[in-house]
Amino acid sequence: MSFVAPESNSTWLYLLLAVIVFVPIYALKLAKNRGKLPLPPGPPGKWPFGTRVPVAYSFLTFYEWTKQYGPVFSFKQGMNTVVIIGGFAEAMEIMEKEGASLVDRPRSIAAGETLSGGMRVVLMNGEKVKKFRKALHSHLQPKVAATYEPLQLLSSQNYVLDILKRPEAHQDHAKKYAASVVLTLAYGKTTPTSYSDPEVQRINECLSRLGDALRPGAYRVDTIPLLRYVPGYLDKLREAHRLELALFSEQLGGVLKKMTTGDFVPSFTSYLVENQSEIQLSDNELAYLSGSIFGAGSETTASGLSFMIMAAACHPEAQTQVQNQLDQIVGKDRHPVFSDEELLSQVTAFYIECGRWRPISAGGFPHQATRDIHWRGYCIPKGATVIGNHWAIGRSPDAFPDGDTFDPQRWLTPHGTIRNDLKQFTFGFGRRVCPGLHVANRSLFITTALILWAFKITPDPSKPIDTMAFTPTANVHPLPFSVRFEPRIPPEEIVRIFESGRH
Repeated sequence: MSFVAPESNSTWLYLLLAVIVFVPIYALKLAKNRGKLPLPPGPPGKWPFGTRVPVAYSFLTFYEWTKQYGPVFSFKQGMNTVVIIGGFAEAMEIMEKEGASLVDRPRSIAAGETLSGGMRVVLMNGEKVKKFRKALHSHLQPKVAATYEPLQLLSSQNYVLDILKRPEAHQDHAKKYAASVVLTLAYGKTTPTSYSDPEVQRINECLSRLGDALRPGAYRVDTIPLLRYVPGYLDKLREAHRLELALFSEQLGGVLKKMTTGDFVPSFTSYLVENQSEIQLSDNELAYLSGSIFGAGSETTASGLSFMIMAAACHPEAQTQVQNQLDQIVGKDRHPVFSDEELLSQVTAFYIECGRWRPISAGGFPHQATRDIHWRGYCIPKGATVIGNHWAIGRSPDAFPDGDTFDPQRWLTPHGTIRNDLKQFTFGFGRRVCPGLHVANRSLFITTALILWAFKITPDPSKPIDTMAFTPTANVHPLPFSVRFEPRIPPEEIVRIFESGRH
């Protein structure tokens, strides 16, 4: 986690004070740790700041260090120890088997306490996170997630129709799909007319600010907490929090207004309102928890759909294997539906491989060790920040030979079924796995099936695709790219099939 330039010259005075305060503490820690097992090896750093890591695309740097130092390595950031997990077997042994000791998140002064007011579930710890996740689970568990399938199917059909009308805007259509589904689940709203809907744009501005704040090293205050007292240092984040809270409270107010008249669509927010006293949430916490549904589901789903289209264009053989199975199982007289999922293993393997090949949370979210973890002669000390680097884990040679190659067949048994001995970590690790994974996987399945049923996707020869062009955010998105969509079924027939299925 690198250090950014100070926001004012007065910052250096506080850095000097921090050194004066922390040098004795650091010396005590060194004395206390004598005789313990060593840390995993890793890159050197310069005292007192530690190892320098790029703020943008740090997961690629960590991948290179995995090759150099091994699948588990460590380095210092100020007084903090950071341990990076970059191997599949090691992720199973540490992130999964030791999950009870890695359930916490490190303290996040910038993104967690200041920007989010301590109310963003992905950055919480303790009893509070249990309460919030329990509420999320009530609406995202598998049985409930299945009830959202009609909404996801309808939105996926609209996604196909949008591409028929304006194929050049396919990435905006993916964002519209994701926003439509998640706004309905969170607030009971109808489908937005376009991705440019001002409400959707305001929410995505919040997500963009969060992504910037979560980048490793974006704010020194997370490694030198005294900086929070520097006048003006966190003012931009405080203002961003005010805007976020106002937006989420406005959305909550809209649902409350409809509930008083009885003219509302049941949603996650209406459930929280009806059970607020039992769940024991304040009004602000309730507003933030509802807002987290959009934040967690919208940007990740949209990014996953765009990477799916990129993969299809860049890997025609893999696309053809999916389409051959679609033609065999579904045909062209009807469209794919959720009940086809078990038979459409090529579709499932394709979207799972997309998540490995271009993981959305490429660098992973940090965990914190709540006790010393001993592993193969090394110690991951209590308090250390532990990060599972999705990019590196998905290229671990023991589990994913030739990891830079896009190959959906790696997820299939010789009988053509999905392997159950190869775990995907797309949604995180252990007890902090994303609670929305069941809804997200359903979205990825039905949209992948419908898009590849309806279109043959090819590159645009005049605009080569850079498959390594991402946004420099915590959750990455592909930068704009151009492809061609050739309908595999006459467009009027696609419209007819969709309409006949709605009656």
